[in-house]
Amino acid sequence: MQPRVIVAANRLPVRRVGDSWERSPGGLVSALTPILQQNNGVWIGWNGVADEDWEPFHHGGIDHLPIALSAQDVEDYYLGFSNETVWPLFHDALRTPDYHRHWWRAYRDVNRRFAEAIVAEASASDLIWIHDYQLLLVPGMVRDLAPHLNIRFFLHIPFPPVELFARLPWRSEVIDGIAGADVIGFQTPRGMRNFLAAATAFSDATPSENGLLKAGRLVHVVSSPISIDTAEFARIASSDETAERVRMIRKDLGDPQVILLGADRLDYTKGIDVRFRAFEAMLEEHPEIAERTKFVQIGVPSRSTIRDYVEMKEEIEQIAGRINSTQGSRHYVPIHYMYESLSIEELVAYYRAADVMVVTPFADGMNLVSKEFIASRVDDDGVLLLSEFAGAAQELTEAVLVNPFHIDGMAQKMMAAIEMEPEERRRRMKSMRQIVSDHDVHRWAKSALASDVGSTAQ
Repeated sequence: MQPRVIVAANRLPVRRVGDSWERSPGGLVSALTPILQQNNGVWIGWNGVADEDWEPFHHGGIDHLPIALSAQDVEDYYLGFSNETVWPLFHDALRTPDYHRHWWRAYRDVNRRFAEAIVAEASASDLIWIHDYQLLLVPGMVRDLAPHLNIRFFLHIPFPPVELFARLPWRSEVIDGIAGADVIGFQTPRGMRNFLAAATAFSDATPSENGLLKAGRLVHVVSSPISIDTAEFARIASSDETAERVRMIRKDLGDPQVILLGADRLDYTKGIDVRFRAFEAMLEEHPEIAERTKFVQIGVPSRSTIRDYVEMKEEIEQIAGRINSTQGSRHYVPIHYMYESLSIEELVAYYRAADVMVVTPFADGMNLVSKEFIASRVDDDGVLLLSEFAGAAQELTEAVLVNPFHIDGMAQKMMAAIEMEPEERRRRMKSMRQIVSDHDVHRWAKSALASDVGSTAQ
């Protein structure tokens, strides 16, 4: 008999729509839902609405245990410590993190609330799986409250080099929190090695063949890259409705010969401003392609109350406007910028309509957009331009890899992607499609929850 799985993540996998529940989008929800359904599973998380205390409920074959957060909790624990301390620090300090003691206290208190909910629900035979940077302290807190439980933790964002992590005032507490798990998973070997270095530097942990020895326990540390529901993206991409929408998209854009596409949460880690500048540099170097080349950027709204995000949104809009003014004409607008969230069906249609997918984050744990694009290319065509600092670059080596800090170099790679011979495009895409198909999100979830802990520390 399989153990019952209890998942803890910042958000529940459903959202309230009128008087009913609707499953939230996202790869993690898609991957874990069938596993929880098969094993009488439980999902513990915030309902996404401040100052609302919901009773536990059953939906879609899963028990949901809501964690209530006040407006002040959201301000300090989520917007504050999670997204203005941990997020920038773990993304190579691309923005200077803020360190506030009252944020830390709120973060610790909310993590304690999650831990207590887990322990109240769990039995010795259950498998506890805790997720991501909002809950870094929870594994250790659960370990303190219930040492007998089987605890796993997965970090979806990068873990920074030890020299950057050292800046965190509460570095030892965070290491102790993460290391409370029996198995700790990271997206890449780099993130795994960074954590091992930090754990030995800022705690009493010592290296072992399989990870760490801490407080008399062996803590397995693994590299386990997450993926997507490949079959679902391919199914949508193959539909007649998608084919028709692709034709309409290209027509609405003026039937350009080449479409470059970016699709990102509006986040300073994604490098949207620099890719615009690289596109501009390419048009300046190759004006002959301007009238037949269009850059489409989908910017998904994100954390719109945080100052850095507001300023970044304004900067991106200004850059796009300037390029359209200087490089465009009465009949040609180089950049088509969309600030909105799209349905998965609409997003897949844009993936199919594009010729070159531009994914250029400065730092990214994985970046699933790159895998979604590949899974959607059922024609085995198209080019992926991918930052070497995205975790996905470790797997998708047939992408055109770029340094997102090098504008001229990125412009040259854009042009190379546009001019790539059809046979070369298809060879690269077929190779990447095989990788994404073989290593989909369902395989990732089953592997992460199996008794075999997989690729261990090295």
